[in-house]
Amino acid sequence: MYLGLDLGTSGLRAVLADEAGTILESVEKGYAVANPSPGWSEQDPQLWLDACEQGLGELQRRVPERFRQIQGIGLSGHMHGATLLGADGQVLRPCILWNDTRSHVEAAKLDQTAGVRERTGNIVFPGFTAPKLLWVREHEPELFSRIHKVLLPKDYLRLWLTGDWVSECSDAAGTSWLDVQRREWSTDLLAAGEMEPSQMPGLVEGIEVTGTLRPVLARQWGLSPSVVVVGGGADNAASACGAGSLREGEGFLSLGTSGVILAARDSCSPMPETAVHTFCHAVPDRWYQMSVMLAATDSLNWLARNLGRSPKELTGALDKSLSGPQSALFLPYLSGERTPHNDSLIRGAFLNLDIAADSEQLTRAVLEGVSFGLRDGLEALRLTGTRPERLLGLGGGTRSEYWVKLLATVLQVPIDLPEQGDYGAARGAVRLAQIGAAQMPPEEVILPPRIAWTVEPDLKQTDDYEAAYQKFRQLYPVLRGKF
Repeated sequence: MYLGLDLGTSGLRAVLADEAGTILESVEKGYAVANPSPGWSEQDPQLWLDACEQGLGELQRRVPERFRQIQGIGLSGHMHGATLLGADGQVLRPCILWNDTRSHVEAAKLDQTAGVRERTGNIVFPGFTAPKLLWVREHEPELFSRIHKVLLPKDYLRLWLTGDWVSECSDAAGTSWLDVQRREWSTDLLAAGEMEPSQMPGLVEGIEVTGTLRPVLARQWGLSPSVVVVGGGADNAASACGAGSLREGEGFLSLGTSGVILAARDSCSPMPETAVHTFCHAVPDRWYQMSVMLAATDSLNWLARNLGRSPKELTGALDKSLSGPQSALFLPYLSGERTPHNDSLIRGAFLNLDIAADSEQLTRAVLEGVSFGLRDGLEALRLTGTRPERLLGLGGGTRSEYWVKLLATVLQVPIDLPEQGDYGAARGAVRLAQIGAAQMPPEEVILPPRIAWTVEPDLKQTDDYEAAYQKFRQLYPVLRGKF
């Protein structure tokens, strides 16, 4: 048996799978995010440990025989978080999360430093780890002076599980301290961020074994002390492993709280000016690129909340077939935007609203606005040289048949929907655990899922949606200039 642990922003998910990769049991434990000031997003790392202990305890009680057969554990987690530890290993302050924007001034300054984009392969976004540490240095100098190590969230969980100070390349690629081409910490980048190499954890690939379970935890859970923990992967890299996106051009569209279009690459070909992320894959000598929009299903959730309806009610009221673009336009920048605008300050808008507009028309406008925003991201990806010919559709938003048809038509690519199952980060963590523990070739484990059906673009509607998209893409500079 193999265990995958996915440390999400709002909860930890643990899945137990057999050697065939079939997920047999899963459990989720939630926890809260603190927002002490506008633009701030923090979390107490103790919540992660408590959730893990409770979740594994529950799995042990549910399936004790299978649980005892665990041979390897894989980790996945949300990227960019700054978990600061003192010399005694104690956490110095709440972890500053990926969606925290307080360090936008520091990020802009670091981004303009010579050599930073070239080595990191990315724009330095406010959510990345390095600018967070510069913010701490400026605003909490006494605490900054006591920092012994900086760990990413899943790697703090690893420290608790094994006692080892280790990270891996896919997660480290989102710090702005890693040379993404060379897959190693850069002394120049660390110096630019006022950090020392000694403050970084050891670095491995995602399929490498990083240690074994601490004896006290092995006894508590009735596991062998030889259970190994592998490097694992950042959430999107692990999701790529779960979805089988390993080879050049293989990719997926994730329609969740945020929206991601990801494509695997056989080489490192960054183009930071597009605001496309170029990160190391969880597998050696491979990379991936992705566009990110910050409010995908979150835009629909926002509308539903304000209309006093559920998102499922809003999308369920729509016809299954497309009826052409709405006259109303929605700009989905409720939380700022990453690809292609790199703008943490821009905010969303409705335009061209009519007094007769009802909830159905508003819903269609929101779904179109998000789809057009994802098309912006796909065009940015294409500029880097990756041109996915089809995309695997993942995430809660793909449960809406209407939305998937709309996306296929707006993006002008077929969208494959997998057979019922879990192809996310937790499954990817399981696959990485299996590769590391059983010493299996990644190509034999990281395979695409079986496809239930494919949604093709509606060719009768393509031209109309293309014209609406061209109108949409002219509106960002107007909105940015007005406010």
